[in-house]
Amino acid sequence: MLENYLPVLVFTALGLFFGIGPMLIGYLLGPQNPDSEKDSPYECGFEAFEDSRMKFDVRFYLVAILFIIFDLEIAFLFPWAIVLEEVGTFGLLAMAAFLSLLVVGFIYEWNKGALEWE
Repeated sequence: MLENYLPVLVFTALGLFFGIGPMLIGYLLGPQNPDSEKDSPYECGFEAFEDSRMKFDVRFYLVAILFIIFDLEIAFLFPWAIVLEEVGTFGLLAMAAFLSLLVVGFIYEWNKGALEWE
């Protein structure tokens, strides 16, 4: 029974070795002489002029969620288009319901002004 899990154990050990090993080697063998120039944040060659923890407008997140929704729509649409003849009318109606739900969500966001920029 244990021999069935040996490949999983070997791949896990190799993954940890190749993932953590180079970082560990770099930490142990690399130079440890930081100075203020190396520790300073680098932003396009000049000092940062704003706080990096500023608040973003919620519309950025709404547009990102909208992108994810339509990205998932395409991810579901391609396999459905390939097997359209095999799934028949039920598959067509299921995809129509799925797409109509996404369209309703898009129209709702549009009407709420989530896509309007000032």
